[in-house]
Order: sequence, then structure tokens, then C-alpha cells
Amino acid sequence: ETYLQTHNEFFVGREELLERIDLPHGKRGTVSLVARQVEVLRDKNKVIEHKLLDLLKVARENEELSSRLHHLALGLLESQGLDDVVASAREQLLQAFKADFVTLNLFPRTQEDKNLHYAANHDVHEHFTDAFESRRPQCGGMSEEDVRHLFGDLQGKVSSAVLVPLANAEPLGFIAMGSREKARFHPGMGTLFLGYLGELVTQAITHCLQVDGET
Repeated sequence: ETYLQTHNEFFVGREELLERIDLPHGKRGTVSLVARQVEVLRDKNKVIEHKLLDLLKVARENEELSSRLHHLALGLLESQGLDDVVASAREQLLQAFKADFVTLNLFPRTQEDKNLHYAANHDVHEHFTDAFESRRPQCGGMSEEDVRHLFGDLQGKVSSAVLVPLANAEPLGFIAMGSREKARFHPGMGTLFLGYLGELVTQAITHCLQVDGET
């Protein structure tokens, strides 16, 4: 083996030897070196083919998500006021991320902030401190208590969930998406597009709050 590794030109001009060399191959008896090499290359090609198919699948999924985020951005741009922004975001998210449940709540800033878009308190912010401090989405791995904070009475129907914090200089609120499928939102899934989602919605809400503050 060592000799052949250091003299890899050994078989040049001696191709007939490749056909005469037999290698043990389990229950199938013996095969020629050429046949064995062909089989090894075929196996390697299968592995490469599977990897390419996986990459193509990821590329298609990313392209689809990019398109859905684009539609979300257009919908947010066309929204008139905070109510329209929240309604548009909820509707788009149910479709874009194939969620069964979507919660979009804001944290009240004043005593007057008491409409349907505002959470009753800051429980979610306090319960998910790490997510709001890092401003990164949290996928899966949630306890029943976590789900209760995000979805309230729906907790028994939610098997997996993701939390997207909304924040600019300070926490604004959160988006929570839930699924009946346990594997839909899992800790290992990518969060890049979820981060973009949070930034888009945050900017739209911030703009509405600034406009309302000026009127």
C-alpha cells in the first residue's frame, strides 16, 4: 500500500494488471480492482448527488422565503396606520411561514395604550429576557409555560413555536408563530429570515408610532 501511494504511476502501461487483481468483497467473493474503483466512484457520486439535491432544496426554500418577505414589505409599505400594519403583518405571516397561529402584540408605553394590539403587561419581555437582549428569534425548545406566555388559551393547540422580538432603542413587542406540528419550528432551524422579518415589522411599527406621536 505504501509503495503504491508513493509510486502512483505504477499502473501506467500496466493496465492489464488492474483487470487481473482481485479484491475480497464480503459475501460477493472477489472483484477486480477496476470494478471496485468504479463501485467506489459510483458511491461517491451518489453522496455528492444527495448533497447537491439538499443544496437545491435549501436554495428553493430561501428563494421562496425571500419572495414572501418581499410581499410582506410591500404590504407594510401600503399600510395606513398602526392597525393596518398589525393586520397586514398577521395575515402575511400566516401564509409566509405556514403558521397555524400568529400573535403580534406591542408593549404599552402609556396608560392610553390599551387597544387590541397591546399586551396587558410586560410578562413576555421579562420571561424571554435573553431573546430581547440578544434581539434574536428563539425557535422551538419551549416549555408549556413559554407557550402560555405567547399564546394564552391556545397553548394546548401549539406543539412548536418561534418568538421574534420587536425592538428599536427599546423593546416594542413581539411576534409569536405557532404550529400544531411538533417539528415545524425547531431549535436547529435557521433564523436569518426571521431576523429580517423582525426588522421589517419593527421599522413599520416605529414609523407609525412616530407619526401618531407627531399628530
